[in-house]
Amino acid sequence: MSTQASLSLTSRPAIRGKAVPQRARAAVTRASLRSGRPVPMTVASAPMTRNDVTELVVFNRMKKGITWASLAEACGKSVPWTTSALLGQHQMSKEMAQAAGAMLDLPEDAIMLLQHVPYKGAGSIPVGQTVPTDPLIYRFYEMVMVYGSTYKELIHEEFGDGIMSAIDFDMEFGRQADPNGDRVKITLTGKYLKYKQF
Repeated sequence: MSTQASLSLTSRPAIRGKAVPQRARAAVTRASLRSGRPVPMTVASAPMTRNDVTELVVFNRMKKGITWASLAEACGKSVPWTTSALLGQHQMSKEMAQAAGAMLDLPEDAIMLLQHVPYKGAGSIPVGQTVPTDPLIYRFYEMVMVYGSTYKELIHEEFGDGIMSAIDFDMEFGRQADPNGDRVKITLTGKYLKYKQF
């Protein structure tokens, strides 16, 4: 498996090809000014982050023309779950990470991070935003704003005082033919969890 990433994962200035933190750059600059000549410095590359892996997955998938469905088949999981995992929302097994890594030509560090428990929700909405601005993602936010109270009333009426789990959960995604324009079909199912009395 290639250990070369297909996307540059840092925009920091570099010395001898290595990413250099701002404090280190400032120290080198001061030393150079005092001595009147360049000061060589070797700095270790910044470690890859889980967000770096997500960017690499998205870039290499597009570059290689690989579908999410083919990645899901290689990993042995559903398309929604596999896509979510590769976008940083689920932990993958070693076998799944290696299968996806081979298809996407990911470096070993990326394959390792795919097996790490992620900070869920990170990356779904840009840092600093409380309301998503991407039009497609916003539609789901809008559904909850408009229909959230309706979901709550109907679930409580049918099941009682509890919640729909997003952990013991699955999702189906499909395309529904319609003469007026094809429709997106998403089915969500989650286990009902009753609030405990104590």
